[in-house]
Amino acid sequence: MTRLNELRDNDGANKVRVRVGRGIGSGVGKTGGRGGKGQTARAGVAINGFEGGQMPLHMRMPKRGFNAWNPKDWNQVRVDRIQAYIDSGKLDAKGVIDAAALLAAGVIRRAKDGVRLIGSEGFTASKVTFKVDYATKGATAAIEGAGGKVDLIPVKETWKKTPYAAK
Repeated sequence: MTRLNELRDNDGANKVRVRVGRGIGSGVGKTGGRGGKGQTARAGVAINGFEGGQMPLHMRMPKRGFNAWNPKDWNQVRVDRIQAYIDSGKLDAKGVIDAAALLAAGVIRRAKDGVRLIGSEGFTASKVTFKVDYATKGATAAIEGAGGKVDLIPVKETWKKTPYAAK
């Protein structure tokens, strides 16, 4: 049985910090373990991927995936949410429901690059016409099953160059 005056930490539990740069007798004087001169001898070294002129590993690895140079930011709206707004009277089911109507009703906060209808359940309003940029198969089936219609806005292909006129 140990006594209170014999209690102590295990060996190696508390490590004493090495005080660098405190003279030649300390063993870590002068450069303080940082080697010679240059960038790494200073504070705030920023050479994370640098390999001394050799092509860094992260640049040697192949690129993966595709990043669009002009990604679209869509408003994705579920059809059951639209049904809730129609039921509450905030959205008129008799007119054409487009981005402007959804914005006025408060379904979407701002008109981004267009509206996408998603979801496949919870839509019961009949004879509703949607004019949107995209609708999933499930959303289209739910709307048309209730007697409505989905008109898709044609996509503008602005990236295609027109051929030069022959001289």
